[in-house]
Amino acid sequence: MKTVYIFFILIFISCQQPTRDIDFTTVFEKSNGTETATYEQAIQYFKNLAEVHPEICIDSMGVTDSGKPLHYVTLDIDGDDLNGENNTPKTKILINNGIHPGESDGIDATMMLFRDFANGKLILPKNVTIVTIPIYNIGGSLNRNSTTRTNQNGPKSYGFRGNARNYDLNRDFIKCDTENAKTFAQIFHTINPDIFIDNHVSNGADYQYTLTHLLTQHNKLGGEPGKYLNEKFRPQLESKLKENNWDITPYVNVFNRPPDGGFTQFLDSPRYSTGYTTLFNSLGMMLETHMLKPYKQRVEGTYEFMKTVIEIAETDGQQIKKLREKQKAKWQVGDHYPLAWKLDTTKFSNLTFKGFEADTITSQVTGLPRLKYNRSKPKNIDIKYQDYYQPKTTVTIPKVYLIPKGWHHVIDLLKLNEIEFKTLEKDTVMTVESYKIESFDTRKNPYEGHYLHYNTTVKSEAKQYEFKAGDLIIETSQPGMRYLLETLEPSAP
Repeated sequence: MKTVYIFFILIFISCQQPTRDIDFTTVFEKSNGTETATYEQAIQYFKNLAEVHPEICIDSMGVTDSGKPLHYVTLDIDGDDLNGENNTPKTKILINNGIHPGESDGIDATMMLFRDFANGKLILPKNVTIVTIPIYNIGGSLNRNSTTRTNQNGPKSYGFRGNARNYDLNRDFIKCDTENAKTFAQIFHTINPDIFIDNHVSNGADYQYTLTHLLTQHNKLGGEPGKYLNEKFRPQLESKLKENNWDITPYVNVFNRPPDGGFTQFLDSPRYSTGYTTLFNSLGMMLETHMLKPYKQRVEGTYEFMKTVIEIAETDGQQIKKLREKQKAKWQVGDHYPLAWKLDTTKFSNLTFKGFEADTITSQVTGLPRLKYNRSKPKNIDIKYQDYYQPKTTVTIPKVYLIPKGWHHVIDLLKLNEIEFKTLEKDTVMTVESYKIESFDTRKNPYEGHYLHYNTTVKSEAKQYEFKAGDLIIETSQPGMRYLLETLEPSAP
């Protein structure tokens, strides 16, 4: 009881009523939209908000590669804190910022958004709980510079893309090599968000939009949630933003060419944040602001995007929660589950894209031809947006997986992702379906300690194996089914 009592006091203090006058003007606002908060400034800002406003609580969990814990901040009209067991009926949104700290728009926008909800400038939603990770890549944020994103139009200084071990955290979700990713998984499963937002800044082509969205691929999300995301949520999001003079377009998935010929929807595999969160049926979305637009404009657009998502969640939240719950029963033992995807060339969406005229000119530096967009010549182009995918590789869902107790690195990740299992009580001989890898292709160079394999083919046969006491038996009929299939099937990407 003593430990519980002390914990309660700590939480109460972090969410208590004001004790002093604090200036909540952000670094971004004080600089007239030219600077972003440092890691220390951002964390202190949220601590101050939690001190003054009972609707806000700040907590931390685990460690990161920088050695510092990962903070998360909760905004709730009733002051509910999602630490530990919490079966709130409210819709839960998790916002991730600073995964690439040079893309700092979300850091500043979320600071202002939480403040404006707490002080009454915005109407605090009654049916939505909002949680943010203020800065995910702490090591990269502490490695501050002004040169690693030289083409980006502000802020004056910012963090570095790689984390404390120089890992790209938006390629680490499924492999989970970093302490950041392990702690993120803990926070993610503690909150179990219905909607997940990851704020980024895009590069590539030039166009008129400040905002682009990268909603998780709807066929891959699957079932009724995928249909809702593509046919109801996306149109609502786009129309509401347009009403407030913030045009948004799907992520412009082209590089070093004009988008005039159309482009495909980005396929977010589970190495990316929204691909990982999809495995647990969260509606995932990245916001990609356009790096060539002024920083002030980008941050204000990020603010509007998040505010709009929260508005939709306030009205559609219960529908989203029901769709997520229903999705848990979509795949059953014996069904064919899609592991890999390919573009469906028979389907596409029509899109009126706001771009610029583009010319090929001779570079004054290299003397070679290069692409140049002419911003004095905007144009609207009717293009094909290829946003449908179909399964490329499928697998029959087994009843159980059996894993030797010595596979500690696998078992640790299963535990981290709240996979349920039991262990054999005694040595047992069983007939199982056994895979043997027949062929695979692999990259020539490693990526963050791994060689990425693809085109994996396997041969399966029924064989008798003796399993030892303590080996794991994992039934697939559980909430983490998709995670199991995507990690334990050798033909999965």
